Amino acid sequence: MAQEKVILAYSGGLDTSVILKWLAEKGFDVIAYVANVGQDEDFEAIKEKALATGASKVYVEDLRKELVTDYIFHALKGNALYEGRYLLGTAIARPLIAKRHIEIAKKENTLYVSHGATGKGNDQVRFEFGYYALMPDVKIIAPWKDNEFLEQFEGRSDMIAYAQKHNIPIKASTKKPYSEDENLLHISHEAGILEDAELRAPEEVFSHTLSVDKANDYETLLSIDFVDGIPVKVVNEKENISITDPLELFIYLNKVGYENSIGRVDMVENRYIGIKSRGVYETPGGTILWHAHRDLEGICMDKEVMHLRDMLMPKFAELIYNGYWFSPEFDFISAAFNKSQELITGTAKVAIYKGNIITAGVSSPYSLYNEKLGSMEESGGYEPVDCTGFININAIRLQAHHWWLKAQQEDPLA
Repeated sequence: MAQEKVILAYSGGLDTSVILKWLAEKGFDVIAYVANVGQDEDFEAIKEKALATGASKVYVEDLRKELVTDYIFHALKGNALYEGRYLLGTAIARPLIAKRHIEIAKKENTLYVSHGATGKGNDQVRFEFGYYALMPDVKIIAPWKDNEFLEQFEGRSDMIAYAQKHNIPIKASTKKPYSEDENLLHISHEAGILEDAELRAPEEVFSHTLSVDKANDYETLLSIDFVDGIPVKVVNEKENISITDPLELFIYLNKVGYENSIGRVDMVENRYIGIKSRGVYETPGGTILWHAHRDLEGICMDKEVMHLRDMLMPKFAELIYNGYWFSPEFDFISAAFNKSQELITGTAKVAIYKGNIITAGVSSPYSLYNEKLGSMEESGGYEPVDCTGFININAIRLQAHHWWLKAQQEDPLA
């Protein structure tokens, strides 16, 4: 009888290497899946390690461009910020990773998938919601929620001993004393020395942004062109740089953000499962784009559409954070946001300097901004006397409320 195939999301680290061997010992034909979403890794070495550890096949998938065009840019349309600060770097990448995971499972004709996310964090939810949404009859093996696995591996020392027993290469003990997740959009730093919320994150934590004192001592001026809310070109005229490819565009903005200390966030957030956790994030290119996009919306987007979109944005961000990218409610909000981005087309200029993003001008062929109408120097066709009736009508309910309060004070039983 043929072995049952299982597709394992594999990173090459200690946890997923142990999981790979553990699944093989349980009788599975383990196929490793490595998602390249922009992390700084030697993917050929990871592939070789997976095969040496017992994988029968390894998929190394370059998902970077799709991450930018279909996920990062989609979140940008809604200016998505979780709890007002977090640009959702990890959360935005997870549905794409899950989507490709299921595509490989279908290609290999198996219902079994496995991941190494812990039972205490958000990623287990994000991955598994994605699996169920895209293949409802999926069979998920999540070792960190499996009693047999947990009994065998009580701590990191047990995993190291298991790896040594099975000749699984372990990196020298140079691991930073915190946990990180890296992709094109950001890098996150959590746990370890960062769990004390009273302490400032030490400078050694940061890798995707220079400290302010080491950042460029000169201003960088960028022009960013958008079409229907999507970035299509970045120009740095001083350095004679013009980029239109979505992936290269984003990589360049990450470089500019790195050199100018853009995109650092240190916050205590609320995980979906109810636990508060501290996260230190670096999102250089994304922070620049979010700012420029919002500037352009200021002259192109109708007031009421903008306010409705902004009311929905926290829910949009929450859905991304909690792993509901493939849900009907996410489709509903996305359709509204896509509509809101029609004609958000034009150029936003930003000046980048030592941690600051400064608006440097915005223009659009679809601008709703009327300089004469908004001028303090001329009427521009506006009739101030019209406001008298407008104010009087809208003040009626305020007057009625005042009279009711006054009556209550004079006679509480009235």
